[in-house]
Amino acid sequence: MKSPRRTTLCCMIIVIYFSQATPNLNLESIVHPLILREHELAGKEPLRQKRAVASSRVAAEEYTVDVEISFENASFLEPIKTYLNSLSFPIQGNSTDQATTTILSIEVTTVCRPTGNEIWCSCETGYRWPQERCLHNLTCQEHDGFPAGHRCSCLKGLPPKGPFCQLQGDVTLRMSVRLNVGFQQDLKNSSSALYRSYKTDLETAFWKGYSILPGFKLVTVTGFRPGSVVVTYEVKTTTPSPELMRKANDQVMRNLNQTYKMDYNSFQVVTSNETKFTIVPEIIFEGDTVTLMCETEVLSSNVSWHHVERHSDIQNKSRFSVYTFVLNNMTSISRLTIYNITQGDAGEYICKLTLDIFEYESRKKMDVTPIRILATEEMKVTCDNNPVSLNCCSEINVNWSMVEWKQQGKINIPGNSETDTDSGCSRYTLKADGRQCPSRLGGMRVTYVCEFISEHGARGSKSIEVTFTSVANLTITPDPISVSEGQNFSIKCISDVSNYDEVYWNTSAGIKIYPKFYTTKRYADGAESVLTVKTVTREWNGTYHCIFRYKNSYSVATKDVTVYPLPLEPNIMVDPLEATIPCKGSHHFKCCIQENEDYKVTFQMDSLSFLAEKEVNGKQVCYKYNFMASSVSRCPKKFNIFCHFTNAANNSVQSPSMKLNLVPGENIMCQDPIIGVGEPGKVIQKLCQFSSVPSSPGSPTGGIITYKCVGSQWKVKKNDCISAPINSLLQLAKALIKSPYQDAKLPTYLKDLSVSTGKVKHEVSSFPGSLGAIINILDLLSTVPTQVNSEMMTHVLSTVNTILSKPILSTWKVVQQQQTNQSSQLLDSVERFSRALRPEDSTVLSINQTNVQMRSVVIKPGHPKAYKQSFVFSDSDLWGNVAIENCQLGNLQRDSSIVTVAFPTLKTILAQDVPGKNFANSLVMTTTVSHNITLPFSISMTFKNINPSGAVPRCVFWNFDLANHTGGWDSSGCYVNKVDEDSVSCVCDHLTSFSILMSPDSPYPGSLLEILLDIISYIGLCFSILSLAACLVVEAVVWKSVTKNRTSYMRHICIVNIAASLLVADSWFIVAAAIHNHYHPLNETACVAATFFIHFFYLSVFFWMLTLGLMLFYRLVFILHDTSKSIQKTIAFSLGYGCPLVISVITVGATQPQEVYTRKNACWLNWEDTKALLAFVIPALIIVVVNMTITIVVISKILRPSIGDKPSKQEKSSLFQISKSIGVLTPLLGLTWGFGLATVFQGSNAVFHIIFTLLNAFQGLFILLFGCLWDQKVQEALLKKFSLSRWSSQHSKSTSLGSSTPVFSMSSPISRRFNNLFGKTGTYNVSTPETTSSSLENTSSAYSLLN
Repeated sequence: MKSPRRTTLCCMIIVIYFSQATPNLNLESIVHPLILREHELAGKEPLRQKRAVASSRVAAEEYTVDVEISFENASFLEPIKTYLNSLSFPIQGNSTDQATTTILSIEVTTVCRPTGNEIWCSCETGYRWPQERCLHNLTCQEHDGFPAGHRCSCLKGLPPKGPFCQLQGDVTLRMSVRLNVGFQQDLKNSSSALYRSYKTDLETAFWKGYSILPGFKLVTVTGFRPGSVVVTYEVKTTTPSPELMRKANDQVMRNLNQTYKMDYNSFQVVTSNETKFTIVPEIIFEGDTVTLMCETEVLSSNVSWHHVERHSDIQNKSRFSVYTFVLNNMTSISRLTIYNITQGDAGEYICKLTLDIFEYESRKKMDVTPIRILATEEMKVTCDNNPVSLNCCSEINVNWSMVEWKQQGKINIPGNSETDTDSGCSRYTLKADGRQCPSRLGGMRVTYVCEFISEHGARGSKSIEVTFTSVANLTITPDPISVSEGQNFSIKCISDVSNYDEVYWNTSAGIKIYPKFYTTKRYADGAESVLTVKTVTREWNGTYHCIFRYKNSYSVATKDVTVYPLPLEPNIMVDPLEATIPCKGSHHFKCCIQENEDYKVTFQMDSLSFLAEKEVNGKQVCYKYNFMASSVSRCPKKFNIFCHFTNAANNSVQSPSMKLNLVPGENIMCQDPIIGVGEPGKVIQKLCQFSSVPSSPGSPTGGIITYKCVGSQWKVKKNDCISAPINSLLQLAKALIKSPYQDAKLPTYLKDLSVSTGKVKHEVSSFPGSLGAIINILDLLSTVPTQVNSEMMTHVLSTVNTILSKPILSTWKVVQQQQTNQSSQLLDSVERFSRALRPEDSTVLSINQTNVQMRSVVIKPGHPKAYKQSFVFSDSDLWGNVAIENCQLGNLQRDSSIVTVAFPTLKTILAQDVPGKNFANSLVMTTTVSHNITLPFSISMTFKNINPSGAVPRCVFWNFDLANHTGGWDSSGCYVNKVDEDSVSCVCDHLTSFSILMSPDSPYPGSLLEILLDIISYIGLCFSILSLAACLVVEAVVWKSVTKNRTSYMRHICIVNIAASLLVADSWFIVAAAIHNHYHPLNETACVAATFFIHFFYLSVFFWMLTLGLMLFYRLVFILHDTSKSIQKTIAFSLGYGCPLVISVITVGATQPQEVYTRKNACWLNWEDTKALLAFVIPALIIVVVNMTITIVVISKILRPSIGDKPSKQEKSSLFQISKSIGVLTPLLGLTWGFGLATVFQGSNAVFHIIFTLLNAFQGLFILLFGCLWDQKVQEALLKKFSLSRWSSQHSKSTSLGSSTPVFSMSSPISRRFNNLFGKTGTYNVSTPETTSSSLENTSSAYSLLN
């Protein structure tokens, strides 16, 4: 037999009534049609999930039945509702063998009422019309006052075939109820048996109770919390009515075991998805009026608002307004209005409606955005009646209600506004003419404000500051300008307006004048620009325009300049430069120029003046005069001859002088028709174009040739002639730097120079003067450009490649022998061109020549790659690399260009730093940056190592300021990072030209020898400081006992001052090490101070040694003389501190103004530039020699005294002790400097460095041992001072007196010990100990070498 099938039915009733009333109600008679529809749970809108029944093997099915009831009396509706609500569900229906029917619930869903001529059908609570009905039927919302967007709950007319009002969507009810039982901790543990037991029992009761709810699907216990026991659970269903929820709660109470003591009045329900929460506007700006509205289809006005971030409830107050009402007896509406909203009002808002046990809660987060207006904050407008637009745009484009423009300022210049709603921008167009902003008010500022206003009241504004400038009125120098070549002139152009974007000068042809010729200044009420030309050429003849530009407005003033031809003094070639004439002879003098102008030329000799004879030879015009010696009254005689050129403007110029020597004829030995005559040994100079050197009139040879009269013939002593093509280029270069268009002419000239230099390469190798001329040309031209392009740089390097080629190196040797700095000048010129280079793009620009290579790159913003470039010269078998890390490049200015140029042959022509000792033996690489570097910078370079065996590399750069600005190698800021068989790696903290020097004897930084010297120095320094401090303490303790006679007193005065001076020096050594980082001082002033105190206190050590020796010599040699103690102290302190002070002050005063007092790589006296170190070495070595001599004399005197020389035993003991001390101390000091001098010589062994460092570092220990503790009287005084009993003290004293009388005795109060030690000299400063040459060369802190 089959098990019974159980079917669940749900009746949905629609009541239709008419206006006619019927006195009696019979429910059975008014049921009109019965419509049965089956909805499978898998259908479109299932109202209940399938549930399995434990006793049945077949799942129960649910059905929903819509029952439409029509009745005539409206009063029937409420009794029906009451009757249905009074039913107790579930209701068991008929049972058969096949099924059992149970009615779960019956509810009224739809009520249709007649309204006028229409029928309005509305949904009961918890139900609503399906969406398709709302779309295809006319709703009655517009008639019953429902707000726009309200849910569809009323239709006009009953749908003929349904569907009727349907249950609302599923909601999750968050519920809680209290159990009046004690709370146990196991209820917090979801795994405990108690928790599972509670959960099972409660969920069973909940399922049975809430299953009567329409659309019920699920109930779950979520937890327990204290408060008796509060059960929290969730019910998933459709929104039930309060009455139905109370019924369900009753069912729960009945189905739950009474032991749980459930409190019926504690049921609470919270639902969160039944409330429609809207915020207007969607985009909220600061200042808007914002409306937050909650709509809940629940008949209740108990609504509260809460701001989550502020943790506060919102009440009616100044900016907040809450209004709650019930619409149509069906919908609760609560409106929160916030006026003039701020960003502080942003956050999450909660709207909560409370009805019975129900809480309807909805949350929404609200963002408040400030109004951001985009506009150019400053503008410049010229009052030229041209339209100008001011633009404002909102960052967020919304439908702005209005955009207003306002202005504030002393002048009123209105305009017209136009707003584009699509783009959210507003344009304000204005025109200003000269009447609105007169010139004296030019520069007046007016602030225009654009204000955007939203539809809800928010306002955002932006200010645009507009500077109105009138067209400038220019005043130019009124006087006419008429000058001759070689003179100067200036033109002043004054503007009555101070605002401008650009000021420049140009010619009538529109060519701009090179900026270096004019300066511009701005004042409060105007501006001025001055064009100044110091040396006028005829290119300056013409009309010049002074132009002030402000935006697109130009103010122009014009001035004519007339230039009269007149030769410049350097362009006048004279012959002879010097002449010797017999007393009865004659000689032709001439002055030549390269132009044929109408000049009046006269020769002047003393007060005499002679007209010249003109001679034209092609382009060259010469003016001659034949001088007769007989016209001079006296012979022999020397005087100068000049020629004067006078032009049409009556301006004149004087030629270089020509020297004339009148001598007796019998002294003349050398005679030549071109060179002239001269006496033996006579040296004369002659312009090459007037000598026997081949020349052409159109392109004369330049330069000077020097002759010497040897025997009876003139011999060439020095040839500085310049070949004709190169001389022509040199003259053009000199004219170019005076030209107003020099920057425009420069590219063409550089090209011509490159081509011409390549053609006359053989002449450059033959004429050292031609080589010098090319270098001078490059030097002149490198001062012209502000920017150089790649083509110009290619021509420059092509010229450099030619003059650095190997065939011309022999010519460079001749130039070097003349002690010129032209190699340094060439390098400086290339660096200037490199700094001005501006490549066209950011790619690496590469130029490769045989004798020079260049790499350049532009640094773009962002994250630049590291700068790494390689150079290989196969012909010279040299290579090198340069690298700059990207972190360094990030510190450079935007669009900076880095240029590296490498030279393989330049090393052979740059001067050596010490002839014969150090030599450059690698590439020379120069790296420059177009903009100044303000932050610390580091560059790494690698050179091929081709060092001789055993040589030590040094990283150096070419310092143009050394050797009186002729240049030299300098290692400041550079150090050797790594050395291996193939390469030498260098790191420098600045940019210029770098190479490596090879020094065969100096330890380089990081070498084992330098580390050893450092260790010895610091260990010895510690011993010295402790020893010297101990020496001073011992002297203070035994002072009274050992200074009992005058000799002992003075002896200990000297010892104490020697120890004090050396202690102060050692202290300054620490200071010097701290302010130097091995390569350059961290503080220049502190380094100078340290050097001064080092010098002063070391000299004090030696001079106190000298004082000690002289005092000894005086006591033994001049026995019968007796000088008072005060005089001896005065002499001692004057000699011990006065002489060192004088020497130190003179040294720093003579060298520091030129900044050559200290070394570049150490805080010690300079040696390379000024030999300032001699101010220490010479006095020290002299004192050592004098002390050694005194020691020998004194010892001889003591061993064999003369008759009558019978000093007391006490005096003799003191003198012997002195001689012993000097005999020990002075050799130590002397040997120290002897070893120091030994390290200076090339090839000195490392042993000398180590010995020198040891002796210097342990000087303090030697003074303690040999100058203090070796003294027997000091030993006895110490024993006496620290004996265990008075008897032993007395015994020691008597024993001491018995053995030898105390040498040092003086009664003096303890409180005056140090006064007596230091006399009245006051407080002493400190300095550093002697630093060695090796340590200074390598910036080491070790004592190594003083050279």
